[in-house]
Amino acid sequence: MTLMTLKDLCAPASLPGDGGAGPVTGLTADSREVRPGYLFAALTGTQTDGARFIADAVARGATALLAGEGTEIVAPAGVTVIRDANPRRRLALMAARFFGRQPEIAAAITGTNGKTSVAAFLRQIWEASGLAAASIGTTGIHFRGEELPLQHTTPDPVFLHASLAELAARGATHLAFEASSHGLAQYRADGIALAAGAFTNISRDHLDYHPDFADYFRAKMRLFTELLAPGQPAIIDADSEAGREAAEIAQARGLRLITTGRGGDTLRLVASQREGFGQRLDIVHEGRTHQLLLPLAGDFQASNVLVALGLAIATGVSASDAFAAAEKLKGAKGRLELAGYVPSGGPVFVDYAHTPAALETAIAALRPYVAAKLHVVFGCGGDRDRGKRPQMGDIAARLADRVIVTDDNPRGEDPAAIRAEILAAAPGAMEIGDRKAAIAAAIDAMSAGDLLLVAGKGHETGQIVGHRVIPYSDHETVAALLGVPEQKAVRHG
Repeated sequence: MTLMTLKDLCAPASLPGDGGAGPVTGLTADSREVRPGYLFAALTGTQTDGARFIADAVARGATALLAGEGTEIVAPAGVTVIRDANPRRRLALMAARFFGRQPEIAAAITGTNGKTSVAAFLRQIWEASGLAAASIGTTGIHFRGEELPLQHTTPDPVFLHASLAELAARGATHLAFEASSHGLAQYRADGIALAAGAFTNISRDHLDYHPDFADYFRAKMRLFTELLAPGQPAIIDADSEAGREAAEIAQARGLRLITTGRGGDTLRLVASQREGFGQRLDIVHEGRTHQLLLPLAGDFQASNVLVALGLAIATGVSASDAFAAAEKLKGAKGRLELAGYVPSGGPVFVDYAHTPAALETAIAALRPYVAAKLHVVFGCGGDRDRGKRPQMGDIAARLADRVIVTDDNPRGEDPAAIRAEILAAAPGAMEIGDRKAAIAAAIDAMSAGDLLLVAGKGHETGQIVGHRVIPYSDHETVAALLGVPEQKAVRHG
């Protein structure tokens, strides 16, 4: 990273007054991280206004401030004030310029479900093709077998661009990253030089943040309407009304449309057959039918793999190499993972499903493997969209044979109140607040031919209660109850 002046950082825009000659040593939107020579971005958020912390930032050594056009600022001499109609986007562009380097090829994946799996699959296909590939998203940053956990699916722009520069310095040439609705709405990914983008699907989620579903969808579509340039590839799962609408949006933007799925034109799924905890797929691409033995269960995983194949081919991998690599894919952590077997032989799966659509999809994917009863343990997070709680309760009660409602991440809410909202729509469900006890009760109740799905937390290694994060893992809990070391638990994705 080359040290640059504020004038360099803001180019081609001009600066007010005579400022900009001094070096910028860093930038942040958190006043606690300010060091001498930093630029502090005073952003307005959902919880607080960054303008409240300007004095603290200046006291810590900030020499430049970035704020919205209407923000009132009284800056001392020597502190340059930069105003922008969209300071969030400006910060992302500054971060990209400040840190400089990025992997040469970057692909963004958006949608409600499947982002993590598609990013993991794309990374693996690139790796199988001999490329130095990384992925960033819900399960962290993955590169060359290493994993760094993250707090957000799409990190804040300063951390994100610092990470991209580090990955590039370590030799990463390809990057698959998840573009969440929060990340897109808050311009966190702006400044990444994209080579391709993808859309998986959309269903109810994050309506505690977005005012309505239409706003949620518009945030997702920023990937196609603003971030990708005309002529660049847009890979879209066409097997939903939203997918078809996304395809129309991409076409109107002038993007190169690549559609996948049973209704896809580029990678069309024409047949599928279950084989153990895997499936055999017939996929038509450029007039040729490819037979693919996918080592993953569920129609949704077939959809995810098709999107990943589309991204791989669009970014230069040959179709033959991409299909060959897909037969060796491993599922992303916490995505319908087979965590072990109970003594009677029944499998226990761990999944991240925390939306109504994801829970329904996970249960539907596992139902063909159930000879007797399908057990489900799940809960809902606190301080999040309350409307999905009864929806998830209804889905579990209708589609599973035995349901235990437990705690997820209650955060600042009363856990019992969250469970009550779920149970109101789940007649016959049991209530066990302690998650470990709930999983233990479900395992104890299993008989021959039964299957257990533990849903909601997936890869997570902590439970958020109030303002504390208590160490907790569904994987470790299941492994301990089954008497199997967690790292040796069988995982099929």
